[in-house]
Amino acid sequence: MRFTGSPGVVRDSLAAAHVRPEKSYGSLLWPSAEGSTSATPASQHVPVEASGAGLVTRVWEALELPGEAMDYHFVLQSAVDRLWSGRRAYPDGLALLEVFALLDLELMEAAPQAISFDSGPVPATFVHVTSVPRLVMLLEREGAFTEALGVAQRLGRFGQGEDAVARLSEKLGALTLEATVGGPT
Repeated sequence: MRFTGSPGVVRDSLAAAHVRPEKSYGSLLWPSAEGSTSATPASQHVPVEASGAGLVTRVWEALELPGEAMDYHFVLQSAVDRLWSGRRAYPDGLALLEVFALLDLELMEAAPQAISFDSGPVPATFVHVTSVPRLVMLLEREGAFTEALGVAQRLGRFGQGEDAVARLSEKLGALTLEATVGGPT
């Protein structure tokens, strides 16, 4: 992965960055105010009510906190969905939607277990992902068909996005034909 760290976040300034789990009966338990929990600091960091710039800040912070690949996937996927839902109130979020969706895809490619409940080193089945298809749809709406196709093809590794690949391939083929012929037929 090319993730070099969250912009503007000083990891050491986050209190939960220094929390370490204890192993109990084969499971990791994280200290909490109530005792302990199986929820990692990363998975607990973004409040449900967060939106706009506050949401973005909390997501960047969560990516710096201890957690597992699946925790980071769900943080990123939720952020993409929430930024899309709040795009009218926070239009700047659309640029970050793309950043978070691509980061989620890179995470999935680097650690496929982030989107699978299969045990073992090579997952066979994957959960339905919403962040990357949302980006494909957004790119397609903007007319960035080649980029959308590339992202959809990468998603195909996880048994998803085949319909977008077919649709975008057809559109690009028609556009190429139109460009070579010199106009619509």
